[in-house]
Amino acid sequence: MSIAELATANLLSPAILCFALGIFAYFLRSDLKLPDAVASFLSIYLMLAIGMKGGVALAESSIKEVAGPILVALALGCAIPLWCYAILRRTTKLSVADAAALAAHYGSVSAVTYAAVTALLDSQKVFYEGFMPAVLATMEIPAIVIAIGLARVAALAGDAQPVGQGSLALRRSRPDFALPPSPSNPSRVLSEVLSSKSIVLLAGGMIIGLLAGPQGVTKVKPLFVDLFQGALCLFLLDLGRVTAERMGDFRSVGARLAAFAVALPVLHAVIGIAFARAIGMSEGGAIVMGTLAASASYIAAPAAVRMALPEANPGYYLTCSLAITFPFNIIVGLPLYAAMARWIY
Repeated sequence: MSIAELATANLLSPAILCFALGIFAYFLRSDLKLPDAVASFLSIYLMLAIGMKGGVALAESSIKEVAGPILVALALGCAIPLWCYAILRRTTKLSVADAAALAAHYGSVSAVTYAAVTALLDSQKVFYEGFMPAVLATMEIPAIVIAIGLARVAALAGDAQPVGQGSLALRRSRPDFALPPSPSNPSRVLSEVLSSKSIVLLAGGMIIGLLAGPQGVTKVKPLFVDLFQGALCLFLLDLGRVTAERMGDFRSVGARLAAFAVALPVLHAVIGIAFARAIGMSEGGAIVMGTLAASASYIAAPAAVRMALPEANPGYYLTCSLAITFPFNIIVGLPLYAAMARWIY
């Protein structure tokens, strides 16, 4: 399939069309908006379903099959935030907290981008390893921990104010700013990250799928498998509206950050695909690995950063991850990464 055909298949898939509809509705000034309770339910459903699917695949896989991809996921999750932080500090005027916050977002992953790439591969009957949700869960945590650690090290070295000490300035400039608890204890930050909704649902879903096995999960297949694509469409519909709302913040990030939000995902995709090829994964698995490496978190990372780095400007990390990288990956990135994987393979 050519790049044009891949792009067309992606753009005309129901999930992507729903995402586009959400953006279109916002600019029409439509009152289209999912109730908060429904949006929350859909995010819980999608992450639990993804986790359960990965757990079933793990139950059917050998340790030898899974070990290589998990190690690659850990390596990427640890390395990406390190060079993202270094690049941002050298090429922009961002503070330590802002650079660390962006490094956490781009080192972590997006479960919705994962759902979109697997939906695209499923629609085209492209094989990929079934244990990829385990890879997704593995990549979610390390980058957040490392990025927060980088900020702490910089503070101890005297390169920045101590983490959490920007609180007074924030309170003076923004009286409505609700400060999270002071993260003076590193173990508390790690505990908050590990107990976040996305981590609990992904890891818990995998354990459920692993213990129940294929036969056990068959009982809930109508809900967690058959309805998955429809739930994804509704979720992306609402996310399209949210993305359109944040597009107004594009000017605040500047040209260099906007370039970072597009160029780094492409670089990360190439690295992820190359690693997948090196350890013998299928072409479809390489597309998923590359997409995960290219994605940026906007669920787990913002929650952790908001608590651990209150000085970091949400206008930077949310605009870059949600308003630039996410739509780029969904509309342009998926067919591009598939074409790159085909060329490498």
